[in-house]
Amino acid sequence: MPVRLIGRRVRVLLHASDLVIYDGHAEVARHERLPGRSDARLDLDHYLEVLVRGALPGSTALEQARAAGKFTPVHDAWWAAARKAHGDAAGTRALVEVLLLHRHMDGEHVVAGLAAALRAGALTADAVALEARKAPDEAGGRPTADHTASTLSAPSAVTSLAARRIEKLPPETRPLPSVTAYDQVLRRTRTAQEGNARP
Repeated sequence: MPVRLIGRRVRVLLHASDLVIYDGHAEVARHERLPGRSDARLDLDHYLEVLVRGALPGSTALEQARAAGKFTPVHDAWWAAARKAHGDAAGTRALVEVLLLHRHMDGEHVVAGLAAALRAGALTADAVALEARKAPDEAGGRPTADHTASTLSAPSAVTSLAARRIEKLPPETRPLPSVTAYDQVLRRTRTAQEGNARP
């Protein structure tokens, strides 16, 4: 269960196919029931607060997430680039911040955000979050496997949000404004000033 609940009393319901953990009335974890007596399945998300301290590489939770396909090659590529740019500790902390995005964003969008940020060389969790928010607008909201694989190739420029909004605006059909009326006022003002200046 999530490490934030260590020391708290929780309610556990064991069903035929799964195990559900509640903190009060809120469901905090649901796991598939394992057949073996000593089998263990760890959810990487539950340990992020602990793993941020540097225990992420080589952890059982990380290996199980890789095997389940939840920690993708795109995650690994972004993590390697972040560690190279910021050092092992800071790069791992940045990855944990990215993994925390999975708690409130669709996993496919986070992966698309990772790939876009990696292409742009933006190795911060904020850049990944920004790109992940843009992911639903692209390709109908569903990045394909080919999309995420091809995103690791050539770097591209990051598109500003203002430019994206302007692209979606309808074309302007109104005529350009005219300042002719103001020019007439200026001429009258100058003529009046010249008339007052004469002795």
